[in-house]
Amino acid sequence: MAPTSDDGRDGYLAFVENHQHRLLRAAYLICGNRHQAEDLLQDALLKLALRWSSVRDGDPSAYVRAILYRDSVSWWRRRRREWLSAAPPDQVAHDRDGALRLTMHDALGLLPPRQRAVLVLRYYEDLTEVATAEALGVTVGTVKSQCHAALRRLREVASDLARDARPGRGPADLASGLEVNP
Repeated sequence: MAPTSDDGRDGYLAFVENHQHRLLRAAYLICGNRHQAEDLLQDALLKLALRWSSVRDGDPSAYVRAILYRDSVSWWRRRRREWLSAAPPDQVAHDRDGALRLTMHDALGLLPPRQRAVLVLRYYEDLTEVATAEALGVTVGTVKSQCHAALRRLREVASDLARDARPGRGPADLASGLEVNP
């Protein structure tokens, strides 16, 4: 029997084509590893395909983000280990944008998965607190507390994010997005 347009296949394929790059970036920011992000997204899209008929009328991207977060946490719990190194990490380059990106990437890698997911959804995906809570399956209060704790931790581990490289400007002149009251 040939598939019909009523089975939703066309809608699913259109969704994947329109959202896969953004979802891949979100998966990468959540887990910090490109190959793992690709695997997470592939698994999430498969789960979406299996539930497409019930999810397509709602917000499929929120459904996929929730799957990405939960699967990333599950993967992390199964493979929790320390990364040991014989040598200290390389010094940050003097390229301002590249250095800030590397600093942010390293700082996000130091956060627990839940805090990292909250920051990615709130500030990268630009979701509201309510939408973030729905995507993660937690309360709005949990989103607020996790966001607060994550921003505090980022200020501790990456003080470079709060400084501006331009001469004559101090931290008080810079709006870095990390100015949440402790």
